[in-house]
Amino acid sequence: MTPLTSGKTRPVRLADIAKAAGVSHGTASNVFARPDIVREEVRERVKAAAEAMGYAGPDPKGRLLRAGKVNAIGVATGEPLSYFFDDPFARVMMASISQACDATGAGISLVSAANSEQLAWNIQSALVDGFIVFCMEGDSRLVQLARERKLPFVALDLDSDDQAVAAIGVDNIEGAGLAARHLAELGHRRFAVLTLPCVDGRFGAVTQAQVEKALFSATRDRLRGYFGELVRFGIDVSNVPICETVNDEKSVWAGLDHIFAGSRPTAILAMSDKIALHALDWLRQHDIAVPGDVSIVGFDGVPEGADSKPPLTTVAQPIAEMGRRAVKAILENDGSLSRQLLPVDLVVRSSSGPSPA
Repeated sequence: MTPLTSGKTRPVRLADIAKAAGVSHGTASNVFARPDIVREEVRERVKAAAEAMGYAGPDPKGRLLRAGKVNAIGVATGEPLSYFFDDPFARVMMASISQACDATGAGISLVSAANSEQLAWNIQSALVDGFIVFCMEGDSRLVQLARERKLPFVALDLDSDDQAVAAIGVDNIEGAGLAARHLAELGHRRFAVLTLPCVDGRFGAVTQAQVEKALFSATRDRLRGYFGELVRFGIDVSNVPICETVNDEKSVWAGLDHIFAGSRPTAILAMSDKIALHALDWLRQHDIAVPGDVSIVGFDGVPEGADSKPPLTTVAQPIAEMGRRAVKAILENDGSLSRQLLPVDLVVRSSSGPSPA
């Protein structure tokens, strides 16, 4: 049956159902919201009228908006939705966010788009109490859009220079320094670096000066951390090959092809665990022993690193704690949203060992 409309110009409303059933608007509302307080005979009459007119029930959005709280968090990113499921760091973060929401009965709305116009629409229309801005590096647009909603939001990054932006992140310079120091103390002096993106869509050999101008703060800061520590060990960082990746197998393998075509390093500093795991696959295929010939250290602390062959030495971020704090900041919204810097840990496993030369 085609749902009827009042005057054929608008959807059927609860008031139309009440009139058709011969009851008050309040009674009709109770049939859907508090059926236990309505007599069975009246309930059946109202439901019959609703079915005949094609009315499914009150729009929950209106009720939630009137209440002023929807008990849901938006997780916003400029990446495609597949990022939440394909990237190991994102999976751990989303698992933590989900667990924190489950504990409070809150829902999650994933807000994502491949183009800025669609992203703006999705953020403006999301029915949420606030936003966790995910992977905001180099994308001030996300912060701007979240601000325009006039809802609380917290960024899972410290990229913005705006101290008013509530953010949760780690000291990338310190973390990268831990990785470089670990390998230098093992006697390594010939290094190579596989970076996170500097500019969207580009990969290949880059210079230190190009990385210093990267759009993304994690890329800039991790290289500063690496090189700042290597200089302390007397290493000429101008001779360290740097290859930019887009955090995928194709770009990582291309970077290693370039690096190993020259003077072979004994140590590789990878700016993410995902990069490091792709590098381990390349090294295995080229019969380069890890850590016998080359040591490698990642950055993130994702679960896959513990199960790789060999298990990956990494700089572990407190990913789960970051997710929990972000959820708490949005749901409690007590006006104390702030910038939080969490500690990192060096997790030493079998992918790093003494320099072979």
